[in-house]
Amino acid sequence: MPVYDRARAPGSFRESLRLLLPLLAAIGLVVVAVGVVTTRTTRAWFESELHARASLASISVRQGVLSAYAAGDTERLSLLLDDISREDQVMSAALCGIDGSVVTRTATFPTDGAWCDRSRMNVVKWRGESPGTQSAVVSPVQGMLPSHVSVTTFASGLTMPLRLVLLQNFGPAMQRETLVRRWAMLVFGMLAVASSLLTVLSSRLTRGGLMRRLTDALRGEGQWWKHGESPLLDDVRALAQRTSAASVEADRDGRWTKTRLRSVLNEHVREESLVIVANREPYIHDKTPDGVIVRHPASGLVTALEPVMRACSGVWIAHGSGSADRETSDAKGRLMVPPGEESYRLRRVWMSEQEEQGYYYGFANEGLWPVCHQTYARPIFRSSDWEHYRTINARFADTVVQETTVDDPIILVQDYHFALAPRMIRERLPRATIITFWHIPWPNAERFSICPWRDEVVDGLLGSSIVGFHTQAHCNHFLETVDSALEARIDRADNAVIRQGARTLVRPYPISVEWPVRWTESIPEAAECRRSVFEELELPEDTVLAVGVDRLDYTKGIEERIDAVERLLERRPTLLGRFVFVQLAAPSRSEIPQYQQLRGAVESSVERINARFGSASYKPVVFLRAHHEPERVFRFYRAADMCYVSSLHDGMNLVAKEFVAARDDEQGVLVLSKFAGAAHELGDALIVNPYDVEEASSALERAAFMPRAEQAERMRAMRAIVAEHNVYRWAGRMLLDAAQLRNRARRSLNLSGLSIPVGS
Repeated sequence: MPVYDRARAPGSFRESLRLLLPLLAAIGLVVVAVGVVTTRTTRAWFESELHARASLASISVRQGVLSAYAAGDTERLSLLLDDISREDQVMSAALCGIDGSVVTRTATFPTDGAWCDRSRMNVVKWRGESPGTQSAVVSPVQGMLPSHVSVTTFASGLTMPLRLVLLQNFGPAMQRETLVRRWAMLVFGMLAVASSLLTVLSSRLTRGGLMRRLTDALRGEGQWWKHGESPLLDDVRALAQRTSAASVEADRDGRWTKTRLRSVLNEHVREESLVIVANREPYIHDKTPDGVIVRHPASGLVTALEPVMRACSGVWIAHGSGSADRETSDAKGRLMVPPGEESYRLRRVWMSEQEEQGYYYGFANEGLWPVCHQTYARPIFRSSDWEHYRTINARFADTVVQETTVDDPIILVQDYHFALAPRMIRERLPRATIITFWHIPWPNAERFSICPWRDEVVDGLLGSSIVGFHTQAHCNHFLETVDSALEARIDRADNAVIRQGARTLVRPYPISVEWPVRWTESIPEAAECRRSVFEELELPEDTVLAVGVDRLDYTKGIEERIDAVERLLERRPTLLGRFVFVQLAAPSRSEIPQYQQLRGAVESSVERINARFGSASYKPVVFLRAHHEPERVFRFYRAADMCYVSSLHDGMNLVAKEFVAARDDEQGVLVLSKFAGAAHELGDALIVNPYDVEEASSALERAAFMPRAEQAERMRAMRAIVAEHNVYRWAGRMLLDAAQLRNRARRSLNLSGLSIPVGS
């Protein structure tokens, strides 16, 4: 048997000792240095504190001392000194003449005249300037505690200047100084020893070949991984693949574009495996007296998702709500869109009027919508609505299965209409990668507990591989809700929920608009848009035009917006006849009583303001309640001097970003509610509290008179943000995360031969 030579072995004890001894010596020097530095720093700190105390004490009694001394009132002088001596740490005090004589003193002040004579004090250096308060720590005198002496000169109006001498106890400071020094030396000593041991251990491991074996393991070589690839290398490759994909077909500035998104998805996601589930369809066919027309719904969801589908193809499953939708689809509700381009497939799902009433108007919009929006609207929950909601969610889940041609598709479930669908899809397609994006805010756990079917809603969402929200705050609220509703483990480090062996990631994906917006390509430049809009509304050329663009919804703050306009005209009468606010309002959920009340309230406010401030030729508020096609909306964006987004609570609000994207002339002012998610990104807007009418009207006034140079500076900054954080980036991040999860699941399946859900 070969003899083990400890002296020659790599990383031997002697080599370690030769390395360790210098380190230990260095540790000793470091600890000593730490002790010295700590002592000096701590002492200087305590001295400074006592000096400040002395200065404050002298200031507090200065006027009283001067007046009492001038009146010869020695009793009052003694009382003043006694008051000072009652302060913490002050041992004694005295008033001395400039010649060292004692005028008066407290009973505990030393009788030795040296304490009134600065020349006899054993002080090397004084702190502070003369005249004023000067102080120093003096060496302990026999029979006395360690002392801090301060001398303050009072000279104003006196024939002979006085000196206030305070002696403060420095003993507690010295005790704390010793304690701090000991702890600092101990902590630094322990850290130094630990660092030394880690250094020696690293040296031994490196020389012993452990690093080489770890490298072999990462490569899948050696004896650590005899079968298949290294799991560590597997994850590293997945990360590298994702990073590489993110740079494919990038513009020169690295911006996400339609081309870049398409290239990335071609590499990671096959067209037939991408499915979007949404209540709203991107194209609605309606019957009119002139024939069938195609409409674009007023929906932020459609605004965001439609450019993505045009870029990457796939299937969009939605409710067929148009009066001519059945006639324009095949027997299964399918058709290719957009008209004339046909880049992806639309699959329409049908429902009865009763089902739509319960699922959409009932549970989704009278229940979940007000629960998630903090706008003081009372949510209404009915068991019959819940049953319709479950039925429609199951119908859409079945449709997903019908429309997929692979067993592991990537499915994007959109919004609060389909909270149960992810779990239902998971049960039918266990290997699917499901991303659910919640387009509205998620409230705190206590507020969401209002929902009688809270547990079922949360469990349905946890069927997703990823649940996405606009902001991290909404993600945090969702995790809190899960924690209070279900038996699940919350991984705070990774923002994930682990339940029944499955893992659901919770991620913020701030949504945005396409860049450039295609609607701007078909409309004139800003000057021509302004001319045509002013001509349509019969406005004078010098009119200050403000616009609002919304669905007629109580969360949008339209009533508060009109109140702010009224207050603006009150506070700035010079704008009468020159300021016009135009509200483009798309009808929304008109069967719900709250929305009917909102319409009546808005129309009443408009009539009141126009009657109060208007005339036969001037209406300060123009209310255009109708469906407005995107081209018309963007004309108003380009024509306006300002756009006011007054959401009372909003997930993101894409109107704000659309207005910025429309203004390629770099003019116009965005007045934005701080309760819209967009306020977190568009900091160069005028951010307001829409409930504060004074603040909102003041912002409108500022916008009306903002110099063009400032408008350009603010708009330029916001356009850069919207261009960089566009909808292709939003979709690309989600789909790359989904592709990574699916690829990981596929590799796990290949290694184990088992069917493992993507979210596990």
